[in-house]
Amino acid sequence: MWESLVYGLSIAATPMNVIYCFLGCLYGTFVGVLPGFGPAAAISVLLPLTFGMNPASAVIMLAGIY
Repeated sequence: MWESLVYGLSIAATPMNVIYCFLGCLYGTFVGVLPGFGPAAAISVLLPLTFGMNPASAVIMLAGIY
């Protein structure tokens, strides 16, 4: 069990995934300040950014957007 947790954290802590998380937070903030846009709308608008990405990186970026 601990090995899986450490493995998941090692994937999430890679420099590229941290950058994707930061970009997701940045994009989510930019879209979130628009009136009437919530987290679900921000994810639906920014979802096409993640189509060509690695699945783990895409989920990390979507979590940052949320």
